[in-house]
Amino acid sequence: MYFYADLHIHSKYSRATSKSCNLEELAIWAQKKGLSVISTGDFTHPAWFAEIQEKLVPDNNGAYRLKPEIEKQIGLKTPIRFILSVEISTIYKKGDKTRKVHHVVFAPDMEIAQNFRQKLGAIGNIKSDGRPILGLDSRDLLEITLESGDGTYIIPAHIWTPWFSVLGSKSGFDSIEECYADLSDHIFAVETGLSSDPEMNWRVSKLDKFRLVSNSDAHSPSKLAREATIFDTEPDYFSIMNALKTGSGYVGTVEFFPEEGKYHEDGHRKCNICFSPQETIKHNGICPVCEKPLTIGVLNRVNELADRPFDSTFKPTTAGKVVSLVPLPEMLSEIMQVGVQSKSVCAEYERLILKFGSELSILTQVPVEEISKDSPMLAEGISRLRVNKVIRHPGYDGEYGVIRLFEEDEILKKNSVNLKLDIKIPETQKTQPAKENKYSVKTQEFVFEKTHSTSSSKESKPKKASLDEFQQAAVENPCNQLLIIAGPGSGKTTVLTRRISYLIKDKNISAKNCLAITFTRRASLEMRERLQKLLNAQSDEINIHTFHSMCLEILKENYEKVGLSQDFGVITPQEKSLYKQDEIPDNLIEFDDLINLTVKLFEDYPEINQVYKERFKYIFVDEYQDIDEKQYKLIKLLADNDANLCAIGDPNQAIYGFRGGDSKFFNNFSQDYPNVNIINLKNNYRCAKSIVEASNQLIKSDNIIARNLSSKERITIHTAPTDKAEAEFVVSAIENLIGGNSFFSMDSQRADGQMADFSFGDFAILYRTSAAKTYC
Repeated sequence: MYFYADLHIHSKYSRATSKSCNLEELAIWAQKKGLSVISTGDFTHPAWFAEIQEKLVPDNNGAYRLKPEIEKQIGLKTPIRFILSVEISTIYKKGDKTRKVHHVVFAPDMEIAQNFRQKLGAIGNIKSDGRPILGLDSRDLLEITLESGDGTYIIPAHIWTPWFSVLGSKSGFDSIEECYADLSDHIFAVETGLSSDPEMNWRVSKLDKFRLVSNSDAHSPSKLAREATIFDTEPDYFSIMNALKTGSGYVGTVEFFPEEGKYHEDGHRKCNICFSPQETIKHNGICPVCEKPLTIGVLNRVNELADRPFDSTFKPTTAGKVVSLVPLPEMLSEIMQVGVQSKSVCAEYERLILKFGSELSILTQVPVEEISKDSPMLAEGISRLRVNKVIRHPGYDGEYGVIRLFEEDEILKKNSVNLKLDIKIPETQKTQPAKENKYSVKTQEFVFEKTHSTSSSKESKPKKASLDEFQQAAVENPCNQLLIIAGPGSGKTTVLTRRISYLIKDKNISAKNCLAITFTRRASLEMRERLQKLLNAQSDEINIHTFHSMCLEILKENYEKVGLSQDFGVITPQEKSLYKQDEIPDNLIEFDDLINLTVKLFEDYPEINQVYKERFKYIFVDEYQDIDEKQYKLIKLLADNDANLCAIGDPNQAIYGFRGGDSKFFNNFSQDYPNVNIINLKNNYRCAKSIVEASNQLIKSDNIIARNLSSKERITIHTAPTDKAEAEFVVSAIENLIGGNSFFSMDSQRADGQMADFSFGDFAILYRTSAAKTYC
């Protein structure tokens, strides 16, 4: 019998796993994926082992299946076989080095599994994690495994992963024999892991005698079969193990493209640095950003241990068939241009499974012509996949890589939201066969979709983004006084910087006469960076300041006029608290006095005021809705009724009332400057439609229009009786969405484990007062 098996997975009792990892869900997803055999995972955990004993029954020759009534209840068309397994993490010192190695242990029946559990329970804690962590030598773990009963085996897990594997660059060994010592002959198979494929392993002659297996290491049911092992034998425990030992019945593996694995190349995720092995050598293994050692990836480690060249075509006698795939949801996500866990992708996935059969059969067996009748673009993607014509952006330092099947312009030109569009693919493709460009991805390509680097954004967007009608009117408005109402996500900074650029380049005003005022240094830096891209070196002449930095510069030029010494400094409130009031040095002024003294300077010395009015002939004020009385006076002194003044902001976003900011100055702008032209930027490019519509209801406005981001999600309003109940609702909602994060999540029914898999980083909690933070 020809079948697929996934022999390394996890239950809901392992850390960082979905609470939907129960036996029923695993079986359901195994059927969707096209697997015939999966492992139980985590059999050492007491609660999981009890569930295994309760729900599984012996099937044949060391394999188990769900009880018939459960199979019927969940709608299995054919039985899914389970074999008993657990991943063990061992951390120990050997050879003056800390070793961290993961192993997958297999047992043929419940009794032997129980013997193994008891032996490990006497050594360490097997109750807190489905993947127990033990301070035990790998060789000794293998001995305990063998002594637990006949037919028990170990397969070293993801053998190249840097941090936790037998050959890993950080804490592994240089050979299997070095790790398992005198018992290494009992190891007959090794797991490639997501970041390597058989071709990479075949370069290391020390691995020739081992059969290669691939498994998903799934932490949620939907991740099953992203890698798998192919057999042509009976779907039971002993037949599978015999196939791995002898090769009889072993066919090969289903693989990730290794670049998609999150440890394929070298780098630093925090620094957005990804290097090929050659680039790592050039940098002496040091990150050029933080100057710390790079995380050495799998490809580099393989190169280090390999004794065959990169382009070797050698295949050991243990080699099997290799099938490289991209998961179907990822393909749909790329084609539909929505998230891989979005409702539209999930719905299309279920529709395709219902029509064509399992995911693996769709990807490998269903004729492309048949798929094309239903989904032409998907058919084209699968045809490319089957000949390894993919675009690769490798993973590094824990960041998954990205494998794509289409160039961006192919997707954009077809606007392929509907998979059933009749799309003709250009004859000339930019995608590359596996052998031509397998590991030669350039550094700037790594961060393309994951980290949104500057280089990638240049490739994915026009050099000069187009403006909508409201933005264009604001940029090219001829009026000397201009008030721009810029709602959230309307392109406020874009419009302001493009107007400055337009006046300098197209209207030939002097950059030296431009003054742009922001509220924060960060905003000033962002404005400076944008203008640099628009004007190059000419942007250096523009005066870009916060209110306080501008006043500091003016006071340094006129210190004597306000009674200051040449070496005066500014004291912060924190520094002031260290002095008694009468002990503050005379050459220090308070931060807020920067504006007060500048206003006084201009009022007392009109001739000095005139100097700066002539210097700053074109004034641009950001976040005008947040100015206070002092800042308002300063602007009025610099910009009289005839001045060129452009103010931009949104009175509905005034946030500095607690320190004197008042939106009345924004609302009274037309009284101060009667000749003003007012433009409203109505389009919101940032928020989903549901958020914009709710916002309009709250502020009683219909001025904001949602663009580009559609959403079917509804906003839920929950009224809680107490602050603690409110916090409890927030916690419960998040735990339900992530599938639960503790035993309590399941026991209290906070989470049912059925929701999509999210991480904590996908959520934001906003609170009105600091007191509310205590409860969350």
